Amino acid sequence: MESTIGGTRRHITDVGHGLARRGWDVHLVVSAERQPEFRADFAGLEAAGAVVHELPMVRELRPGPDARHVWALRGLMRHLRPALVHTHSSKAGALGRTAARLAGVPRRVHTPHTLAFLFEGMFGPRKRRLFHAVEKRLAASTDRLVAVSESEAETFRRSGVVDPAKVRVVPNGIDPAPFEGAAPHALAELGLDPARVTFAVVGLLNVAKGHDLALDALAAPGNEAAQLLFAGHGALEGELRARAAALGVAQRVAFLGFRADVPRLLASADALLLPSRWEGMPYIVLEAMAAGLPVLATPVDGAKDLVRDGATGWLAGAVDARALALRLRDALDAGPEARRALGARGRERLRARATRSTT
Repeated sequence: MESTIGGTRRHITDVGHGLARRGWDVHLVVSAERQPEFRADFAGLEAAGAVVHELPMVRELRPGPDARHVWALRGLMRHLRPALVHTHSSKAGALGRTAARLAGVPRRVHTPHTLAFLFEGMFGPRKRRLFHAVEKRLAASTDRLVAVSESEAETFRRSGVVDPAKVRVVPNGIDPAPFEGAAPHALAELGLDPARVTFAVVGLLNVAKGHDLALDALAAPGNEAAQLLFAGHGALEGELRARAAALGVAQRVAFLGFRADVPRLLASADALLLPSRWEGMPYIVLEAMAAGLPVLATPVDGAKDLVRDGATGWLAGAVDARALALRLRDALDAGPEARRALGARGRERLRARATRSTT
């Protein structure tokens, strides 16, 4: 796996722990080039019984290194002779499944964590056509394509790259305990106004997560009582700060950078705002529901499965700033008691269907 950040890192760590503890012979081939902190997870995985092999795969297309990594993976697979290879994310999925086919591995399973050729805001048409062609060819020799939500599975079926009969769903889940009863921060300490309604926006600062849409929605008339808590780091921070200043909302946005205290940040907010352009099943929505927060989200995969409009939160009518601004106003108009009631129903929904085993 090369995409060792965010939800993909968390997913593979959870799966590795779970399978190893259940007696599977688990070998993980991972890269920590994109996020060196991923190495902190290795000790826990190995303590659970997994074996971790580090290979310096990168996200960008690099024909020379990519070919060497395929060859290294092929050699490892021939040595280990696994019954099944399960790849994660687009780039590692291409390298790993190519190596598995060359090594004669009998079964190949892939979890894309969203399909890269759908990322219109991140890649141009030429790259997306290439990614589509590569995924279609690899999917022909892939036994199962695993989605992390029902709505993502439907996206896979409609994509035209895979036989719909091969698609399966294994939904993301969390341990809700850290998010139930976490102690809040004082908003003033976070640079926020205690008199305003606080919406937490938690995630990497990149195009996919739609922070620019959140800022535009915040600046819309009628939403002056709202403020945003941005928790996450990324290359777009400077651009987003400049956008907030240009929109005249900089005083209503706190850029907190990477934070390890997400449970406390959620406890400090009145609601979660998910302005994403695409998702599979966002962990932060599960976490916010565990924390008892209502969720305002764009209608992306995963969020559509979890958020019940008017019952546990609000779903925007489209993935754009105008639709998000309208629902932000609804969330403000609902008032504190109604927001708490929506959050409580969301927590009960989370407990009933979207947690993971901790044993």
